[in-house]
Amino acid sequence: MSYTVRKIGQPNTLEHRVYIEKDGVPVSPFHDIPLYANEQQNILNMIVEIPRWTNAKQEISKEEFLNPIKQDVKKGKLRYVRNCFPHKGYLWNYGAFPQTWEDPHNVHPETKAKGDNDPLDVCEIGEVVGYPGQVKQVKVLGVMALLDEEETDWKIIVVDVNDPLAAKLNDVEDVERQLPGLLRATNEWFRIYKIPDGKPENQFAFSGECKNKKYALDVIRECADAWEKLVSGKTPKGDISLANSTVESSSDRVDQGALASIPKGQDLPPAPIDSTVDKWFFISGAAV
Repeated sequence: MSYTVRKIGQPNTLEHRVYIEKDGVPVSPFHDIPLYANEQQNILNMIVEIPRWTNAKQEISKEEFLNPIKQDVKKGKLRYVRNCFPHKGYLWNYGAFPQTWEDPHNVHPETKAKGDNDPLDVCEIGEVVGYPGQVKQVKVLGVMALLDEEETDWKIIVVDVNDPLAAKLNDVEDVERQLPGLLRATNEWFRIYKIPDGKPENQFAFSGECKNKKYALDVIRECADAWEKLVSGKTPKGDISLANSTVESSSDRVDQGALASIPKGQDLPPAPIDSTVDKWFFISGAAV
């Protein structure tokens, strides 16, 4: 499938949006892009929200029509993650799986915490830096269970199928063998990244262990089932926009005319950001 991006407004502004198009027509990255690129081979589609090494906290907008990617806002200000020494921005291409949802009405039997009401989060560990709105084909390697404000916030570890190391990465133990230290750094990053903003250290289920590929695929299936119930109206949607153009079981399908409301694309240079975004924060207890 041929996916491209339609950018609106300047990056680093409240107006900036990244829409995803299929063959030039806007689609929802939450609802219209299939979860599997090849289900028999367990190759999945991943939406890149945040490129590696960058700080802007961008995410699929659940509430907006067709769910564009936008930068998160808190108290009227754009959010950026801090640089917790020795880490710079995000350590991976960070994003989400389409057609998945962590149901906030459901308490997971092992984490003892409800879902976080978002698509499943994904950390892609390949060497090529992605871009917002990119649709990558990935293979699943493992999963960590972050506990964020009493919610289960799964982090699926994947690699781009085109990465030079992809053939050698097939399960979680291969990550430690081929990329020593990456899982430890991933655990540390999620534990400490909110501390500079005055929040406590994050906690993990399973004592921070990264569960294997089989466990991760089970989590993905559960969240895919939850999304199916959401989009078909069997689960309350709350503030989530379910607008889509392809899901047969959905009563929220829209026609081509409704898509005309989305502005034409712009390729504008990023707005300047405050220099404090590049500041180092030194966290006591962080490994170096």
